Amino acid sequence: MTSTEILSCVFLSLKIGLLATAANLPPSLIVVYLLHRYRIKGSSLIEGIFNLPLVMPPVTTGFLLLIILGKNGLIGSYIYSFFGIRIAFTTLAAVLSAMIVSFPLLLRSLKVSIEMINPMYEKAAFTLGAGKISVFFRVTLPLMKPGIISGVVLAFARSLGEFGATITFAGNIEGVTRTIPLAVYSMLQIPGKEKEAAVLVAISACISLLAVILSSYLVKNNLKEGEGLQ
Repeated sequence: MTSTEILSCVFLSLKIGLLATAANLPPSLIVVYLLHRYRIKGSSLIEGIFNLPLVMPPVTTGFLLLIILGKNGLIGSYIYSFFGIRIAFTTLAAVLSAMIVSFPLLLRSLKVSIEMINPMYEKAAFTLGAGKISVFFRVTLPLMKPGIISGVVLAFARSLGEFGATITFAGNIEGVTRTIPLAVYSMLQIPGKEKEAAVLVAISACISLLAVILSSYLVKNNLKEGEGLQ
């Protein structure tokens, strides 16, 4: 594996991880807010469904995605028939796989964050005439910031290390879906390629470590700012 191929693999992994995390953040915020501020009936069941990828084997998650969004899948067949778009075994499939498996981790971090907020702050804003949307963006969201940062880093790290769902639903296609874990797997199947695999493992560990350090720094700074305002 050449240095160009290694860099391509790393950049693809970063691209997929960032896209998956960015795409997961808005829906996870909406889900958490609705479930824990409006107490929707059946919220435990809904939350359980969202958390399924956390306890299911990743390969089974990828298989379900293939059944649903594959070219001949329940939904994928219609997408291909009407729009000519094939989702499975593409970069989009890798992003979707990373999104599904990392969503529960982001959701759980946001859940803890919103549960730690005193509802009196939001009620006070309502009494002053603020609307629901205004309260969410100006009160709830800023107070959730430490949890959002931690959840985003955790979800990104999970996306970066995703293997089972990706290889099942997106395949192991060089330059298209071959992320770092898949590249390491491929290298380990070839005798004498252990050094290249070790390089990729080291790069992955460094990226994850940098993400954790950055998260810790941002959370500490945010908490200091909050203490300064009190």
